[in-house]
Amino acid sequence: MSRKVLVLGEVREGSLRNVSFEAVSAAKTIAEGGEVVAVLVGKSVSSLASELIQYGADRAVVVEDEKLAHYTSDGFSQAVLAVIDQEKPEGMVFGHTSLGKDLSPKLAARLQSGLISDVTSLEVVGGNIVFTRPIYSGKAFEKKVMADSFIFATIRPNNIEPLAKDESRTGEVKSVSVEIKDLRSIVKEVVRKASEGVDLSEAKIIVAGGRGVKSEEGFKPLKELADVLGAAVGASRGACDANYCDYSLQIGQTGKVVTPDLYIACGISGAIQHLAGMSNSKVIVAINKDPEANIFKVADYGIVGDLFEVLPLLTEEFKTVLVNS
Repeated sequence: MSRKVLVLGEVREGSLRNVSFEAVSAAKTIAEGGEVVAVLVGKSVSSLASELIQYGADRAVVVEDEKLAHYTSDGFSQAVLAVIDQEKPEGMVFGHTSLGKDLSPKLAARLQSGLISDVTSLEVVGGNIVFTRPIYSGKAFEKKVMADSFIFATIRPNNIEPLAKDESRTGEVKSVSVEIKDLRSIVKEVVRKASEGVDLSEAKIIVAGGRGVKSEEGFKPLKELADVLGAAVGASRGACDANYCDYSLQIGQTGKVVTPDLYIACGISGAIQHLAGMSNSKVIVAINKDPEANIFKVADYGIVGDLFEVLPLLTEEFKTVLVNS
């Protein structure tokens, strides 16, 4: 059954987030040969539409307004609902990001639709779209299908492979005028505490520190390794609670959930709350002085040793390998 599926392209600091391209790939599966329409909402975002088309969208719809310069659930929901009313799709896909997690339930309620959130994979089985998502803090997975005709889902970043970019692809880009009104909140300014560099939630490689880093200064060797690998730096809640770093770096049940290709855990004991946020990483390397640390139970590779001795050696070795490769 072919379907028309909308995909919300998420913009951060003037660029599309990688999860937008992954969402297009997911939408292609849901559409089953039907049309995939990218939706862009914001201020001066129309120039990004062609990139979504190059990653597989058939065409794009753009809603631009000064009031949409910063995300608010009121403003974005008005814009997206107007596009849904005009396009009349059979499905919609969001990234399971802070924006997606906030906006998708509101839209689902307005549309009186079900919502399958935090999808890690999907497939067509017997004419149904079967979604897989984690439950019980990642200890198990469940498979779900939508009971009604409208398919609404959010996908976890770094889990669904985007389609190959084809710069020769072209498609229609249409601007839609929507009156954005009755906003209950207005964002005047966004002050980011997150460190510069790779976006933690979409990073392919993460170097994370726990209480074992001992201090704010203790994150320095982690950052040096991250710079060499082009990685993001993360932290356990214990490190954040101890004021070694900002809470924007927290990974875990009450922080960010990440699924990188490589996760290097440094001085992290492996509390169940932290494992809930990273245990689905493709390869996990643990560095800890305690051979009985819980983190080794989920690690693919373990190094028993002092992280302040191990990390500089790893950093130098990676420098050598990457220079010669």
